[in-house]
Amino acid sequence: MVAAGDVLLAPGTTRRLIAGFSRLDGTPRAPLKERVAVVLETDPEEPFSPVTTASPYPAYRFHVTETTQTRTTPPGRGTKPHSPEYRLAADALRGLRQDLFHDAFAYRPLPRMRTDGPLVRRLPAGLRQYAAWTPHAAVSLAGLLAALGASHEGRMEGGLSSLLMAFLVLGPVLLTLVRPVGAFWCSLAATPVSAVLGSTVWDWPWLPGNFFSHLLVMTVVALRTRPRTAAWMWLLTGVYGTAAETFFGWGHEGTNTMQLLSVSALALLVVTVRHTRRAAEREVTAQQTETAQERSRRTLLEERTTIARELHDVVAHHMSVVAIQAEAAPYRVENTPPELEKAFATIRENAVAALTELRRVLGVVRAEDYEAPDAPQPTLADLDALLTNVREAGLTVDKVLTGAVRELPQGVELSAYRIVQEALSNALRHAPGATARVEIGYVLGGLGLRIVNGPAPQVALEKSTHGAGHGLTGMRERVSMLNGEMTAGETDDGGYEVTVFLPVTTAEAPA
Repeated sequence: MVAAGDVLLAPGTTRRLIAGFSRLDGTPRAPLKERVAVVLETDPEEPFSPVTTASPYPAYRFHVTETTQTRTTPPGRGTKPHSPEYRLAADALRGLRQDLFHDAFAYRPLPRMRTDGPLVRRLPAGLRQYAAWTPHAAVSLAGLLAALGASHEGRMEGGLSSLLMAFLVLGPVLLTLVRPVGAFWCSLAATPVSAVLGSTVWDWPWLPGNFFSHLLVMTVVALRTRPRTAAWMWLLTGVYGTAAETFFGWGHEGTNTMQLLSVSALALLVVTVRHTRRAAEREVTAQQTETAQERSRRTLLEERTTIARELHDVVAHHMSVVAIQAEAAPYRVENTPPELEKAFATIRENAVAALTELRRVLGVVRAEDYEAPDAPQPTLADLDALLTNVREAGLTVDKVLTGAVRELPQGVELSAYRIVQEALSNALRHAPGATARVEIGYVLGGLGLRIVNGPAPQVALEKSTHGAGHGLTGMRERVSMLNGEMTAGETDDGGYEVTVFLPVTTAEAPA
């Protein structure tokens, strides 16, 4: 409710109100006696509105005496919330409908067994192909045994009665191979028919053949579905058995519903534990796979960050040389033209700006525990010192040089040094006491590396845990950065070999 007053509405505005209104020029309008919806429309004969200059449509002044507000209750808001017990019961009934009623007779053939198991692999090749049908044969054989016993439970020995009793027992069992949930309903429906046709007074409401058949059906269906379905089958079986004993159990000396529920509960419990264990194994396997992938990605990022930090020094050195030479160049030439001096100044400014950006990049990729190296980044000239340290650690290593030794781009030499270093570290870690050989070949198109180690003199009882075990990842990243090629694998004598080729173009070669 709002107080009465004047309200200005632009054309096209809709309101529900009880009001009298007039145009701004003072022309009166009849008051509205009831709630109406007012939609302003174009009136070409009216004068131009003083309220707005955007459109030649008239504006109206409403003398509001009363406004009403109608609230629409959203769907479902007006109903009383259900209790937790009601929601629990509704969820249970929804689960029952989904598990045992929805597509109960859907075609779901039992898949064949895998033939790559430890026991099946030991069979001859001729029998191995038939081993895949072992589950089908086992279920069919159990159904035949139940049918054989049920054929002697009819009121009349032999003839049509025996065949009908055997069919009522065997049919649901065989149906579990193609339509598992429908097989349960068929077994439950066949039980009272068999009880009517049977002649026993001791076993009620489950004849021996039906007892074994229904137990087998529930077990197979539980194996092929999920634990909740097994619980619903067990509950419905108990409901039927209790109802049959209560209303139709007169004239029978003994009942066996509790026996069936006890035995089936044990069987279904074993099946449930099997389902739970397999689900846990799948979850653990998925988590391990995801963890391995995350670890691999993290290792890859760490290796790339390490490479970026190392190459920063190389690039910064070159940019510093460019800046110094650009600053000194005008002083080395007499009567330098102003245009040339300006060009050298521009080169120096760009080089200094690039160095500043490089420092910022280094700040981004620097780890918290990163310490700036005191010495320059190593090159192939420092390889002899590395081999000396490796020999002192217990690895016999030789170096072989081929081709004309020449100076290579600093990034190539740094990567080659790190690759040799990591390969020798892997040899120390996995083959302590072995012999190794480092071959370096200077060829026309680049640099070739081959690091090979022999097998360890004695097999270590425990696997070494020194190092992260991701050296190959770093080597591949360095090779990929330089558009090179790399192969790594075991040798015929049990050792390990790493072969790398790093291309060097003529434009990249230092002057």
